[in-house]
Amino acid sequence: MYHPIPSTHASQEETIEALRKPTLMSGYGEPNEMLSCLEHMYHDLGLVKDFNINPIILKRWLLCIHDNYRSNPFHNFRHCFCVTQMMYSMVSLCSLQVKLSQVDILILMTASVCHDLDHPGYNNTYQINARTELAVRYNDISPLENHHCAVAFQILTQSECNIFSNIDQEQFKRIRQGIITLILATDMARHAEILDSFKEILDNFDYSNEEHITQLKMILIKCCDISNEVRPIEVAEPWVDCLLEEYFMQSDREKSEGLPVAPFMDRDKVTKPTAQIGFLKFVLIPLFETIAKLFPEVEEVLLQPLWESRGRYEELKQTDDTMKEDPERLSSLSFLWSFNAILSNPSRQPTLPTFISPCLIVTVNVT
Repeated sequence: MYHPIPSTHASQEETIEALRKPTLMSGYGEPNEMLSCLEHMYHDLGLVKDFNINPIILKRWLLCIHDNYRSNPFHNFRHCFCVTQMMYSMVSLCSLQVKLSQVDILILMTASVCHDLDHPGYNNTYQINARTELAVRYNDISPLENHHCAVAFQILTQSECNIFSNIDQEQFKRIRQGIITLILATDMARHAEILDSFKEILDNFDYSNEEHITQLKMILIKCCDISNEVRPIEVAEPWVDCLLEEYFMQSDREKSEGLPVAPFMDRDKVTKPTAQIGFLKFVLIPLFETIAKLFPEVEEVLLQPLWESRGRYEELKQTDDTMKEDPERLSSLSFLWSFNAILSNPSRQPTLPTFISPCLIVTVNVT
């Protein structure tokens, strides 16, 4: 069952309950609504109380986080919110507060919030091939992820945004290292390495083993970072459009600069069904099947939508292949598809809650 955000007159309890669902439906969320939800998550998980976070500083920090995400088609503040909301829901679904420490929960949530800060919209391959400032600065080693980490901690150096100001030095070092480890784990170039390492410990997973916990946290943030296909089709598919738009922007630039172009980013070679089938089959489903071995409760909620999504895109590919063999039929059906798409979904921008309970919306007016 999918869980839409409640209507404008819904209660705070209904809104909070909807936020805890991995299958959260989306509407048109304004930044202040997303900020209020993120703020609520830190309070609800007990992080504000347990780490003595100044509530006003929490507001300022979140505003600064928002201001340091760029307006990319995909890697933007809306993506930050979706990843963090998925992490928040997995904390609930997998009872992580029973299994992990509050420090671990703080690391998971904060890494999710910060994981794509100041993303320029062009991936690591472009950074390295174009020899950008970021690639030179970080010696071609995960330049974007290293940059996200640096921006995150630059924000925290500002006293008015330092949510960790009341944490002692030793604990801060642990939290900082944990956040850096998780953000660096979102580099998809390391996907196989991280997943294989986790599989090796899965059969004998030990919650008292710090290394096992670190590997689990890396897998969790990876799941959340690429979890759009877990959500209802009305939410998931527009996100694919936005990702492809960002890919095409990069490949067009690479062509103009004489740089190598990845086939899956080339508008002349990739289609949505072929892109998604491969990603679902070889990346998403194996990743979530692995985490389901440790948390069987995620199978129905998170894996089932992925299996259904793969089937849907395989059907679309079959239809595309058939249409290529019959151009006249393709022409007539293309009009019908376009017309139906407009009727069923006037906006293709990924959506967020049409409403966040007024009880959760706090006007931030700080100096």
